[in-house]
Amino acid sequence: MSIKEKATQFFHEYFTDWMEIYKNGAVRPITYQKYLMTSRRLIELAPVLRIDELDKRCYQNLINEYAKTHEKQTTMNFHHHLKSAILDAIDEGLLSSDPTRKVTVKGKLPTVKKLKFLSQFELQSLLANLNLTSELNWDWFILLIAKTGLRFSEALALTPNDFNFIEHKIKISKTWNYKCANGGFTETKNQSSRRTLQIDPQLNRSLFDLTKGLTADNPIFIKGRVFNSTVNDRLEVLCKLAQVPMISIHSLRHSHASLLIFAGVSIASIAKRLGHSSINTTQETYLHIIQELEDQDNDKIIKQLSVLG
Repeated sequence: MSIKEKATQFFHEYFTDWMEIYKNGAVRPITYQKYLMTSRRLIELAPVLRIDELDKRCYQNLINEYAKTHEKQTTMNFHHHLKSAILDAIDEGLLSSDPTRKVTVKGKLPTVKKLKFLSQFELQSLLANLNLTSELNWDWFILLIAKTGLRFSEALALTPNDFNFIEHKIKISKTWNYKCANGGFTETKNQSSRRTLQIDPQLNRSLFDLTKGLTADNPIFIKGRVFNSTVNDRLEVLCKLAQVPMISIHSLRHSHASLLIFAGVSIASIAKRLGHSSINTTQETYLHIIQELEDQDNDKIIKQLSVLG
């Protein structure tokens, strides 16, 4: 196909081809799914838009239409996907200028999401109802996440090789692709997610005993296809038994982080333990807890200052 012919190609066709060539197999499957979603939305919003028709006004209108039904950050992600393909189209000589330059990214106001987590007392009540058998089960899995704050896919990927029982540490270097029927190891969410966690002596001893004799490089919790709902269903049963608020397995991660914040652990240390790529992510996620502690500190400060002459 000549450059002139390619320039008259529908933009969504070019994007789909570009995505298949440059992104399929080069990014994590879950990330590629996001590109597929962008492709589908592009077809809906601009079914007959040709590459040679792309100019600043046209592109801005496209972004504006998407922004009507999406939050600003989601719109920004949509824009970044399209922009990457457009820059390559420029390199190929299909466009003479960059229509994405100085684009204004809009979007709906983000919905207020109330973070769900258990207090220390509630979490202790939940863990007291665990059925910790002599073999690894989902209750052990729940205890592990409560004590480490691991992501669901990170915990699923753990093998005996990932434990350093002498130093009481767990190495996180991969995840388990539980959304795929065949499963399999895959990359961590980001580079910061590759980390080593300290665990308490009691959990360390239990996991040492439980993993004895298991194949060194096989996941310790995987015995077939795993669904997030299976573990969440078990967690729901435990919440009812403990008479605590219903939470998801991901909320256990939030509960872990919340306990550390209330214990006075630094945000930097918590961000590293959770595998966040930035301290800002940790601060934004747990802002209401941090503010609550600041309010308590202010009360203490005023009370202390009041006793001064």
